[in-house]
Amino acid sequence: MTLASLQMPLGVTGYQYEAATQLAEGLALRVAEALRLAIDERGRALLVVSGGRSPVAFFERLAREQLPWKQVQVGLADERWVPLEDANSNEALVRRHLLQGAAAEASMVGLCHPAPNLEEAARLADQVIAGLPPIDVLVLGMGDDGHTASLFPHSPLLDEALRADCPHAVLPMQAPAAPHERLSLTLPLLAGARLSLLAIQGPAKLETLARALRPGEAHELPIRALLKAPLQLHWSP
Repeated sequence: MTLASLQMPLGVTGYQYEAATQLAEGLALRVAEALRLAIDERGRALLVVSGGRSPVAFFERLAREQLPWKQVQVGLADERWVPLEDANSNEALVRRHLLQGAAAEASMVGLCHPAPNLEEAARLADQVIAGLPPIDVLVLGMGDDGHTASLFPHSPLLDEALRADCPHAVLPMQAPAAPHERLSLTLPLLAGARLSLLAIQGPAKLETLARALRPGEAHELPIRALLKAPLQLHWSP
């Protein structure tokens, strides 16, 4: 199976690379181009990214792009509810691998704020994120189970998060097997991005993507809710 063999919805484009290093390069170039366009048109740009180990090479390559980084805000599609110094913090990962060199001039919009519990942390994050402009560039990943951001299949608040009219920008979420409580952006905010890019690697995730492109319910494969234009799919074996 290849990316080209999949039947894409109208307006969804696919880019296939021979290796993960080439994917990181191609993704960084396309994101940088979109950020420049946003800055030219609106004087600033909001980039929202996902965490995890997969995007590290992309972050490091994007950090080398010549951009007016002071005019860029960087946010997160989701976060584990852990301190910034925790090794599992997505914000710490982004700061370590993307906000370096000239890119350190970009401003970071985190999701974790001091709070007594996850629900209060989500409420505080919701207030911050709801005040942001629309997302200019959104870079998502996807798990083998079809989750994206921290929208996991059959999670307790998944149906609420996937509502087209969900009143919350951020909701508390729980991964089925992972130990950390999480915060995730909800569908209206994610789907409202001016440009969305989905970056995945390996045959297992390509098979999951193929299943998600077939008819079915979003609560089974949450990525389904975001497989619509304008979207760029980036994949390497």
